[in-house]
Amino acid sequence: MKRFVLGAVSALVLGATTAAAQDYPSKEIQGIIQWGAGGSTDTVMRSVTPHAEDALGGTVVMQNVTGGVGAIALNQVAGQAADGYSLLMGAENPLLYKVMGLGDKDYSDFTPINILARGTAILVANPDAPFDDYPGMLAYIKENPGELRLGATGPGGLPSVVTAMMNTVEGEMDVISVPYDGDGPALTALQGGAIDVMPAVLGAAIEGIRAGSMKPLAVFDVAANDRLPEVPPVTDFNEGYNTYLPWGPFFGVFVKKGTPDDVVAKLVDAYAAGAETADFKDLMENRGFSMLSISGAEAEEFLAKWQQGTTWLLQDAGLTKTSPQEFGIARPGN
Repeated sequence: MKRFVLGAVSALVLGATTAAAQDYPSKEIQGIIQWGAGGSTDTVMRSVTPHAEDALGGTVVMQNVTGGVGAIALNQVAGQAADGYSLLMGAENPLLYKVMGLGDKDYSDFTPINILARGTAILVANPDAPFDDYPGMLAYIKENPGELRLGATGPGGLPSVVTAMMNTVEGEMDVISVPYDGDGPALTALQGGAIDVMPAVLGAAIEGIRAGSMKPLAVFDVAANDRLPEVPPVTDFNEGYNTYLPWGPFFGVFVKKGTPDDVVAKLVDAYAAGAETADFKDLMENRGFSMLSISGAEAEEFLAKWQQGTTWLLQDAGLTKTSPQEFGIARPGN
């Protein structure tokens, strides 16, 4: 009798789970954006999600949750049920949390729904900065140690990786690091003259560059970008960057691991459809982002490779608190 009751209960639970997946979504979905309004991640997510909603037949209520280099948003979603009603809309930063001592969770605790696009890093300056190109900036730093104000977004953010590259390739730079909660606020500060230089994703800076409210110094890539072909790649000035490039931030939608497969599949299909719309593709093209729209094993492989290369770059620059090796992250090439 006990065996029959247990079997009946299991069947009821399985049936309820299957029904829940078939009915999904039956209520609003929360989309937690890691960074502040106006930044790259915010722009990408608010562009693709309305199209994904159309394909999903549901509503995603997006909220910007800032702080902790994105860790507060990640932990908020990690603390919710694995039912597909809490989406993490994030960037690359969680892949660095463990080595940077920012948390014990990363994207291995989540299932990637869609890695939407990859950005290109660019170094931009205030229009009134006393230099107009990358060599000029380096000369200014050398002649005026401790004066240049360089924007940052915290340990593990894009500016910290780009700055680590510069310090590794060019030698330690004597600058003032000024932290901001995302590239949106930092670029606003740059345009207002509160800082002199900011490493940022090209997509967030391109409109300001076109408007003349900031000036580009170099693209952190091995070739010029089609959106700003007049801006030289940093490898033109120092071939040492070829060791670390191409590299770039990325933007993705994730759910907590353990979310039912049927729910994951619905979300994957919805965001894949959203990424295929002309509006979203045009935005990515105009902002200088490279389209990816990958999920499943392909997305997992992308995340692993990105984590491997970037954590070891930061390790070699002396910026990590724990070696990647402690977390089973092998050095590239090994």
